[in-house]
Amino acid sequence: MTRRLILMRHAKSSWTDPRQTDHARPLNERGKESAAALGDWLHAQSYLPDQALVSSAERTQQTFAGLALPLTPVLDDGLYHAGSLRMLAALRAATGRTVLMIGHNPGIAEFARDLVGSPPDHGRFRDYPTGATLVADFAVESWAQITPGTAQVVDFIVPRELTA
Repeated sequence: MTRRLILMRHAKSSWTDPRQTDHARPLNERGKESAAALGDWLHAQSYLPDQALVSSAERTQQTFAGLALPLTPVLDDGLYHAGSLRMLAALRAATGRTVLMIGHNPGIAEFARDLVGSPPDHGRFRDYPTGATLVADFAVESWAQITPGTAQVVDFIVPRELTA
């Protein structure tokens, strides 16, 4: 039995209001387009999650909304700027078979690198730009059994590949 993780960094956010807190920053127009393109890609590839773990930040919530997936996300304050260990703990507590997790750099890039046994041959995997999405499978019965370095990469994409 396998479990699938869709690990996504939020789409491009807006910096237009200097008074706004980091947590409250929304997506900019490019970010909204990227989120919609990523949603189209997830549907076209049949990478459809049955659970979504999303940072409570505005930009991650808007990224999730732009994906147009038919499920209600679990908003997790602990995923806001979480490091790899915190993200691993959240994933180990997941209940879905295919889990979408949306978070922030630098933690999400570190988490992706920690999870995969062999990284994808993609020039942007290490820096994990906004909207970067890893799809990876684990040969486990439950998320509680996952360990770093055991994910098998299924796919990796960045929004520019979809919107170019």
